[in-house]
Amino acid sequence: MFYTRIPVPAWMQHDEEMLNKATIYFPIIGWIVAGISALVFLGCSFVFPQSIALIISMVASILTTGAFHEDGFADVCDGFGGGWTKMKILEIMKDSRLGTYGATGLGLILSLKFLSLQAVTNSNIIWALVVAHPLSRFVALSFIFTHSYVRENEDSKAKPLAKKMTTLEFSVAFIFAIIPLAIFGFYFQNYQVLLIFLPLLLLKWYLGRFFVKWIGGYTGDCLGATQQVAEVVIYLSLLILWKFS
Repeated sequence: MFYTRIPVPAWMQHDEEMLNKATIYFPIIGWIVAGISALVFLGCSFVFPQSIALIISMVASILTTGAFHEDGFADVCDGFGGGWTKMKILEIMKDSRLGTYGATGLGLILSLKFLSLQAVTNSNIIWALVVAHPLSRFVALSFIFTHSYVRENEDSKAKPLAKKMTTLEFSVAFIFAIIPLAIFGFYFQNYQVLLIFLPLLLLKWYLGRFFVKWIGGYTGDCLGATQQVAEVVIYLSLLILWKFS
């Protein structure tokens, strides 16, 4: 209900405590989004060229999440691009309007996704999607474990997720995130894929330092932006590994 636009039965109960407990399953949402995106790509690739199939696959993933993370990325671009104080940055990020920084950043990151995936073979595209979506969501989720939430208002979209995670919950989320990567490495006997963690660790360190410097922690938009950037970093890292392996 929170992470996707996939309909759920009306009789399903919902409260903030349930959402807090469900945080560890965020990488599994990545499995679902990747599965839908991969199936759409496979189906379209029988009819259209790879580039068109990729675009339709990207549309499918965005429709599945309701552009949840893309919206966060655009808001972060606007907020940190146009604000010079903590309050101004948070105010801009809360504004529903899309600014120049957000539009530019969104266009560039979507282009990077498309071009990086287009540069690999069809079979590798499926693996890239299945690996990147869960793992990138774990990178975003890790901020809940390591950093402090900075908004005070109750209407913030990440407020229900703002509680700290326990070490056990964090570990379970990590296992869910790396299962596709582990299967990929084992199936192809290519354990070099573990090198993906190096750029992701660097990304987490840099974004954490950046967010703390300017606003003192993270917001829901910061989590969305982290997921988007981490997804692209994974695609680019896989592209490099496949090129030199």
